[in-house]
Amino acid sequence: MLKWLWITAIVIIADLYTKSLASGMLQMYQPVAVFPGFNFTLMHNKGAAFSFLADQSGWQRWFFSVIAVVVSVAIIVWLKKLPKDQVWMAIALSLILGGAIGNVYDRISLGYVVDFLDVYYGSSHWPAFNIADSAISVGAVMILIDAIRGDKKPDTAESP
Repeated sequence: MLKWLWITAIVIIADLYTKSLASGMLQMYQPVAVFPGFNFTLMHNKGAAFSFLADQSGWQRWFFSVIAVVVSVAIIVWLKKLPKDQVWMAIALSLILGGAIGNVYDRISLGYVVDFLDVYYGSSHWPAFNIADSAISVGAVMILIDAIRGDKKPDTAESP
């Protein structure tokens, strides 16, 4: 099922390209309104999801990088062993892998992850995120849906 790694490549390219655009065109913490409820706002996240551990001394950069690399290797092994009829799972894993690699690239090369997508309602803002985070979230939801569906196969038996 490694043939689905093209999805991973698209996520990585889209993620790094949009982060580069955001870094070059936006000013740190200065929102640019796109439409009500959504801004582009450049932020640097030194922590994990929702800036978890961002206020630490720097050890978290390498800690989260190692975790991302280990998870990425595990996903590649999982993909390689995945049965050919598990297309939904292959796509989900490829999305997660692309997001993990996009964010770990930032974390290793910059020391932080570039975030720039800012969703809000009134004065309440969701933590800023990026394309990689979106791919990870979509992939995780797909895995959850797969788990809820279980091993149910469509009934292919013919009626008498």
